[in-house]
Amino acid sequence: MEKATFAGGCFWCMVTPFDQWEGIHQVISGYTGGHVENPSYEEVKTGSTGHYEAVEIQYDPTIIPYRKLLELYWPQIDPTDDGGQFHDRGDQYRTAIFFHTEKQKQEAIQSKINIENSKKFQKPIVTEILPAGRFYPAEANHQNYHKKNPREYNEDRKKSGRDEFIKEYWR
Repeated sequence: MEKATFAGGCFWCMVTPFDQWEGIHQVISGYTGGHVENPSYEEVKTGSTGHYEAVEIQYDPTIIPYRKLLELYWPQIDPTDDGGQFHDRGDQYRTAIFFHTEKQKQEAIQSKINIENSKKFQKPIVTEILPAGRFYPAEANHQNYHKKNPREYNEDRKKSGRDEFIKEYWR
């Protein structure tokens, strides 16, 4: 098993693109990149902890390679927005790829270059590529939120503007 960690705004919306694929063993919502140990959702939500809302993916690279995870990641985000994602605003909702190995780092850098070279976006790509640090799983009620609270999840996702953006820029 290997790990991949991605921040793409609200972590609820970052689970569904990954959890349905063969070779993905677990997608955990949580927090990373900050300076507070064991942060709570309420603390991270304030933007004062330095953490990103993120997902940590445990996967089998012999079944689903890291580059496929990157191909799934990019079309879930607006990589030009450095103030958050969609209706979720603040540093805790910024985008980032957190690499666990040198190979992941190189593949992430190349994938970012490919997005930049595609000329799909007029503005610069601001998604950071950072070394993975300590990952703190979010509280139980945030895990698999889309399955536990489908109505609320779908309402929040719909009003976020994420799906309209994806349709316009990525499909």
